[in-house]
Amino acid sequence: MLSKAALRLVSAVSPRRMKLLLGLALLAYAASVWGNFVSMSFLLNRSIQENGELKFESKIEEIIEPLREKIRDLEKSFTQKYPPVKFLSEKDRKRILITGGAGFVGSHLTDKLMMDGHEVTVVDNFFTGRKRNVEHWIGHENFELINHDVVEPLYIEVDQIYHLASPASPPNYMYNPIKTLKTNTIGTLNMLGLAKRVGARLLLASTSEVYGDPEVHPQTEDYWGHVNPIGPRACYDEGKRVAETMCYAYMKQEGVEVRVARIFNTFGPRMHMNDGRVVSNFILQALQGEPLTVYGSGTQTRAFQYVSDLVNGLVALMNSNVSSPVNLGNPEEHTILEFAQLIKSLVGSGSEIQYLSEAQDDPQKRKPDIKKAKLMLGWEPVVPLEEGLNKAIHYFRKELEYQANNQYIPKPKPARIKKGRTRHN
Repeated sequence: MLSKAALRLVSAVSPRRMKLLLGLALLAYAASVWGNFVSMSFLLNRSIQENGELKFESKIEEIIEPLREKIRDLEKSFTQKYPPVKFLSEKDRKRILITGGAGFVGSHLTDKLMMDGHEVTVVDNFFTGRKRNVEHWIGHENFELINHDVVEPLYIEVDQIYHLASPASPPNYMYNPIKTLKTNTIGTLNMLGLAKRVGARLLLASTSEVYGDPEVHPQTEDYWGHVNPIGPRACYDEGKRVAETMCYAYMKQEGVEVRVARIFNTFGPRMHMNDGRVVSNFILQALQGEPLTVYGSGTQTRAFQYVSDLVNGLVALMNSNVSSPVNLGNPEEHTILEFAQLIKSLVGSGSEIQYLSEAQDDPQKRKPDIKKAKLMLGWEPVVPLEEGLNKAIHYFRKELEYQANNQYIPKPKPARIKKGRTRHN
């Protein structure tokens, strides 16, 4: 029951005002309800949004984490650790060019000169050289790699030139004999021209092949050789003989400082496994359980030196005052058959020895006389044959594993001969 005062108040209000008051009350109530609804909707939406953002962020995190891992790996590769390098003062540090520096011997020479603290530029056209042989130096401030063929002129400032550019195994140099001749003649002319322009000293990596199938045993530096000038090996043998002639012509006429190393059989890691040379052929065949192929009777003799011995000899010769040719090789002589049996034993292989017809112009005797190197350079080989062979075998095993994973197994192969083209008269 309303009190009398309340009744009097209601009766005093006109119906019109009463409607207005009721309308305002309803509006206030509606506003209150709507406010609560909006507030609840906002809170709900916010909750949903935050939950969605959390899920979205979680999803992004899953995607980004592998990318972060890759970035960390890249950072590690950019900050790779190089082999230890000596610090040389400006007056002692030399700018050195190595042609064929990505090849077997060239890459080991690159390692030594880099670790000795010099600035090294490697030039290679990658016919037989491989980038992976020198990839551990890429990015180092003292190292530069140039893809270039020495048959074309090269303009660069250097103090020393090690001219090693040339295919050195019979299958490679007989595959394109004209290119082999050009590399050893025009390429050598270009390097001698560069040495003359910049006042650099040039070392020519010549070969024991300049002695041909020798009639003098062991071979001394004053022996003139016994070479077939028109045989299948002539492109390399005579190419190197002409290269030596060019070196001494430039020395006499233009005053260029030259050094000539006559290199005998060398082996070690980074050899091409299928380059057709004795060591690589025997090791590869023994590891794969295939017959070891001996050309001829196997009584031919060779003298094998480990690559680190050769590299030390090259550096000693370059920095000496000896301008006449110097033999660099191991005077320890072995027959090819003895060598095949030694590799079988070291590998632990059951491979048989297979005799094939003798190769044309294959030297029957090969043994260096290294008295000159001992006397004038204080150099001689120090790595025992078996120790060096074990290192080479270990390298070849790893290469076979790598190539097996990549579905490629190399096979030793004879020289590749291009088919002759018909000429029209």
